Amino acid sequence: MEKKTIEPNLVSEFVGNAHGDLQRVKDLLEQEPALLNASWDWGGGDWETALGAAAHMGRADIALHLLENGARIDIFAAAMLGRLDIVKAITALQPGALRAFGPHGIPLLAHAEAGGEVAAAVAQFLKAPNSSD
Repeated sequence: MEKKTIEPNLVSEFVGNAHGDLQRVKDLLEQEPALLNASWDWGGGDWETALGAAAHMGRADIALHLLENGARIDIFAAAMLGRLDIVKAITALQPGALRAFGPHGIPLLAHAEAGGEVAAAVAQFLKAPNSSD
């Protein structure tokens, strides 16, 4: 069975709105469920999903809505949501993830800081000299 391509303008709108408009994200996801894990290329290989957008903007409400609908979590969203267990598990398996950059070249620590108080333990872990221990 051939899968249809999602209209690029719809992907761009979905990812763009995931930076801050929960209601529009809900509406677009209802209109086209396949948007859930779609990625937008901002240029130069700067790929971003709606979850990635919500993560670096500190929009836990949007991130949680996406995750509840089946979005694939990554270390950046886990950091913003304060999921130290997930961040530790990923960095134990892949220590280089501590130095990874998310969409727009935003570092992992900035994602944790965007999470505010909920993600304070993650930020502290990432600032520690031996974070991968």
